[in-house]
Amino acid sequence: MVQERMREAIIEGHFKPGERLVERPLCEQLGVSRTVIRETIRYLEAEGLVEILPGRGPIVATMNWQDARQIYDIRRMLETAAARTCAEQITPDRAEALRNALVQLQQGFADKTPGTLFRATADFYAEIFAGAGHHIAWGIVQRLNGRISRLRMLTLATKDRAKPGPDHMQAICTAIVSGDADAAEAAVHNHLNDTATIAERALAEEESN
Repeated sequence: MVQERMREAIIEGHFKPGERLVERPLCEQLGVSRTVIRETIRYLEAEGLVEILPGRGPIVATMNWQDARQIYDIRRMLETAAARTCAEQITPDRAEALRNALVQLQQGFADKTPGTLFRATADFYAEIFAGAGHHIAWGIVQRLNGRISRLRMLTLATKDRAKPGPDHMQAICTAIVSGDADAAEAAVHNHLNDTATIAERALAEEESN
């Protein structure tokens, strides 16, 4: 629970990049011991959300385009492969599960609650990777999920995108459940290319401020 709360606070920007994470105030805010805070910080460091600096201690990790580009490259490789294979192996039960996950994801977009949206997004992709049988690849994506969510937060508020996020998710779902592997792969490519372009611009603006 503490990990989840701190993770969401970082992703949603309540703790800013470069901000020190001081144990005593965190203990008071979360009502837990220093041991729990230290262990939580270690987990968040492993996820790439926290950095430990000599002489300063833990801070919220900064994000730059060089790092973000690598994350998008990894996502392209893993997510396009999963979408293609899931489409090739689609079953009626998996199609229904994916449609249900899409409904929850669309509700998350409508509610505009970041935590709810990120969980629904993870559930949607979990169905795709499970349908593909790509369990090891899904484990890699999950380890990147904190940083993926930070990038998603950057792109959510953007209005001038080629295609709205819900439309991208609908296109991915439609292609997979119809068994069209080429369209599924293309839909994931289009989604990631769109969001990567927005993230690059947003990170450049952050660095210039």
